[in-house]
Amino acid sequence: MNIKYPEELNFLNSGKQPILISDVSIQGKVVVLTGATSGVGLQAAYECADHGARLILVARSVSKANTVAKSCLERGAQSVDVVIADLSLLSQVRTSAQKIAELTSSIDVLIHSAGMHSTKRVLTQEGLEVVFALNHCASFLLTVLLIPQLKNSLQSQVLFINSEGHRFNGLNLNDLNWKKRLYTGLRSYGASKTAQLLCMLELNDRLENSNIVVNAMHPGDVKTNIGQNNGWFYRLFSKLFIQPILKDAHRSGQAIYTLISKPELAYVRNAFYHYTTLELVARHARDRKISPQVFLKTCELCGVDPNTL
Repeated sequence: MNIKYPEELNFLNSGKQPILISDVSIQGKVVVLTGATSGVGLQAAYECADHGARLILVARSVSKANTVAKSCLERGAQSVDVVIADLSLLSQVRTSAQKIAELTSSIDVLIHSAGMHSTKRVLTQEGLEVVFALNHCASFLLTVLLIPQLKNSLQSQVLFINSEGHRFNGLNLNDLNWKKRLYTGLRSYGASKTAQLLCMLELNDRLENSNIVVNAMHPGDVKTNIGQNNGWFYRLFSKLFIQPILKDAHRSGQAIYTLISKPELAYVRNAFYHYTTLELVARHARDRKISPQVFLKTCELCGVDPNTL
């Protein structure tokens, strides 16, 4: 029995709702997918391959990416290309965008599945807090850099694999690197996902008259490799207490495929889905007073001229 919650607490029921399944073909469509070597991203890649997509996989590990590429071809992908990059480094995000542009002149679907959770504050070689860099800045910059290819599609979709973790917030534009505050993994993760949702609003504003729509989804409470970069205590705790209650990522792949293939969803903007259930994000993640500031700060960090968008 579903309990009737206030609108902002509907996420407590969303995971219990049936997942909409799509059998619509995306044969020949170009799908660019990050984080495709494990978990949610891997299952999304398999679903797209099963339906005949042309895949471009962006991954950090050559061997893992080549293994997934081979599997996708065996499952029916029309073609599979691999681009190797560490997306926590914005210089490599730029390089990967160049390589993708060399592989295709148009993109139908861009799925951002790469992400991480860290229990310790770590800065990248470029001076950014690593969770914010990978979870938010990388997906934002790659989207912006691929806008020319996205515009060359008849109708293109960008899907951020976000999280209910955005409800932890933690976003502070004056302390994105957590120099002044006590760093916690949940709040740093929440900050990255909150920033992503706020920038989604601003991107859609700027792309309103184009063929590009941007949406986000929570892929469910599923088993993934996220957090395996952390210390032995976290990994042991996750193995014993977290992983046993999580669901298989196959459900997430099905949900992602539904969101990118259903014709009636192709023109939807600013949606946040829990699997395939439409949901209202937390108030701080839809605050239009702060979203322009987050957008401009993200542009600054990524070296993007906001006036070109």
